[in-house]
Amino acid sequence: MFRVDRKLIKDFDWGLAGLILTILAFGLINLYSATLAKGGTDHTYFYHQAIWISAGLVCMLIAVAISDEFYRENAIIFYIISVILLVLVDVYGMITSGAQRWIRLGPISLQPSELAKLSLILVLGYYYELKKSMEILPLRHMIIPSILALIPTALIVKQPDLGTALLLLFIFISVLLYEGIPWKAFLGLCVAGLAVLPVMWRFLKPYQKARLLTFINPDRDPLGAGYHIIQSKIAVGSGGMWGKGFLHGTQCKLEFLPEHHTDFVFSVLAEEWGFVGSVVVIALLFILILWGLEVARSARNRFGEVVAVGITAMFFWQIIINIGMVIGVMPVVGIPLPFFSYGGSGTLTNLFAMGILLSIRMRQRAYASSF
Repeated sequence: MFRVDRKLIKDFDWGLAGLILTILAFGLINLYSATLAKGGTDHTYFYHQAIWISAGLVCMLIAVAISDEFYRENAIIFYIISVILLVLVDVYGMITSGAQRWIRLGPISLQPSELAKLSLILVLGYYYELKKSMEILPLRHMIIPSILALIPTALIVKQPDLGTALLLLFIFISVLLYEGIPWKAFLGLCVAGLAVLPVMWRFLKPYQKARLLTFINPDRDPLGAGYHIIQSKIAVGSGGMWGKGFLHGTQCKLEFLPEHHTDFVFSVLAEEWGFVGSVVVIALLFILILWGLEVARSARNRFGEVVAVGITAMFFWQIIINIGMVIGVMPVVGIPLPFFSYGGSGTLTNLFAMGILLSIRMRQRAYASSF
């Protein structure tokens, strides 16, 4: 399980670790400004997030110390535990803002849907690791992973949490595409997905339908469902080229911008740091994506390869959807921006995922240097 020695430590990817720390620093600085109202002195969110990041870094180091064999051998157990936790949310979960997504564990609240993303990636890696030594027809090649993806997705939709459910499907589809499924099978999957859309519409909550309709026309309800995106676009546009300066964003400080510490935290960054600052942050995030793809390319086994692809896809889609929401090119579905948005479960999950990526990278380098 724990296999960290001098040979492994010398192969630690300090570049990736430094990139993660740099992004975390940007995120924490931006959150400080986002949660400080005009003339205020309340730093509660900032201190809480600093604690979550510290705990997350510990989790990342633990994840690095664990061998990829341990993740592979226990992938099914992790998956089952995450599904059980999702069921417990439905039975005992806390209801907040009309959604039942959290369970109380002593003094803290846990959002199992965050863990479900990582457990799905691990179990898909386990499945495709087995597949390399099995004769599997294309149909079965899709059916088993589809079932593994649809179980947690259905439980998350029921909470309801449309954003995370869609994210799970995007991760699953990304892994399928990477595995190179036959184009006819993928086309059939897309057609089936389109056929299900009218059925899904019937099960959406009124506020979710309003969000999708508002995406098409934000001005249909400017003081209601369209308020978030209108204020976000105002904040982004008012930043101009260089921004208004740190702590000088008016949309946030005057509390026009809702959810400025979670879903719309990038709006605060764009307003205060402008186009230039936004491009720098986006560049850092996409360097992280490219680094993840490089880890996948050089992984020493199929499990590490698929898991690295899944983790990279998880971050890629969160970044794309969140920034797309902020600038109005995607509907508001409640996807946070990794390492920037406030949240304990998301921060811990993201940093643990980075730890797994670092573990795969470190052991690949050690494996390569042994030859």
